[in-house]
Amino acid sequence: MTLFHLFLVAVIQGVTEFLPVSSSGHLILLPHITGHADQGVAVDVAVHVGTLFAVMIYFWPDVRLTIGGLPRLITGRADTEGSRLALLLLIASVPVVAFGLILKLTGLYDELRSIKVIGWAMLVFGVLLYWADQNGQTEKTARDWTIPDAMTMGVWQAIALIPGTSRSGISITGARFLGYDRPDAAKLAMLMSIPTIIASGVLLGGKVVLNADIDLLKDCALAAMLAFFAALLALSLMMRLLKTVSYTPYVLYRIALGGILLFAAYS
Repeated sequence: MTLFHLFLVAVIQGVTEFLPVSSSGHLILLPHITGHADQGVAVDVAVHVGTLFAVMIYFWPDVRLTIGGLPRLITGRADTEGSRLALLLLIASVPVVAFGLILKLTGLYDELRSIKVIGWAMLVFGVLLYWADQNGQTEKTARDWTIPDAMTMGVWQAIALIPGTSRSGISITGARFLGYDRPDAAKLAMLMSIPTIIASGVLLGGKVVLNADIDLLKDCALAAMLAFFAALLALSLMMRLLKTVSYTPYVLYRIALGGILLFAAYS
């Protein structure tokens, strides 16, 4: 890969992973727009690792609390704040892992990677995000997260395996429908991404590490670093803006891009 191509992939992944605009949709579109070949699984895994570290650092107090609660949860007790948060994150991750395995084993995921699917997902789930954001209540915060809500948000998150949906966007949509305020809906969606990205990395990364050469490992390290900084910047900016701004700007972007893609696909 050229340095420019590597930079594009890393920055696009880093910026769009946590914004509700679909990182997978943008990465699938990249070869169609630039004419570059697909970046491959190794680079995909690397940029996801970069974004994983970004979200873990940004929400480090919650991550540290969760890690501290894991030993207690393993013994079958979820009676502390940390062990309870660890349990809720695990519960929220089950649907997306199960659905992801089904798509992978059946080969359906590759069939969904089309401009038509991405365009419709951008449009439909963008409108749904707007509806949830404008009509959802704001009586809940992250401290009110419950097992039923974690299960429900996990099902919403699983829908994001459809390219163009946006994992963060659909998780935020589910949280807003459940009554969580904007900042805490985003916070829960971001925390839910951590076990999901780890599961995805383990699923895809094993064979990659065994087959990678020195040049590929260098490319992956650079891509991970660029994605990390891009994701940290995008995440910080979004969380600040949510204190005063709704999700409408992201919705408008999704509708515009979805309309362009559908026009191109059907013309």
